[in-house]
Amino acid sequence: MSFDLGVWHSAKSLTRDRAGEIYLRLCEDWPYLEGDNASVAAFYEELIGHWPEIDTIPEDKVGDFEFCPWSCALDHSGKAVLMSCVWSKATEVAAYVTSLARKHELVLYDPQANRVYLPDYLKPAKRGFLERLFKSK
Repeated sequence: MSFDLGVWHSAKSLTRDRAGEIYLRLCEDWPYLEGDNASVAAFYEELIGHWPEIDTIPEDKVGDFEFCPWSCALDHSGKAVLMSCVWSKATEVAAYVTSLARKHELVLYDPQANRVYLPDYLKPAKRGFLERLFKSK
């Protein structure tokens, strides 16, 4: 069993359901999001600098999940990165990937919890109580 996460660039805000659709499409139709994004490239480089790709680790490090927590190769394109780690490292990987996605202003989707984490620039503006109560139509 693995713990999976998806990170990608988006120019517009996403609902949880829409993020789930994009994640599923990435899983089924790789690479669904085409093009290049500098933030995704920087995210990927920092991620593999911390934990190398599973297919690049030395033979004596196979099974050393502190060194490489991935359960399979990362899917990486210019606009998205999909990750699967061993379940025992899920909490640590999720925390690191969340902070890295926030740093690089990328969307993070957790399919286990069906949760989407948006970068600040995509989050809807918070409205005050009176504005919500008397919102104009």
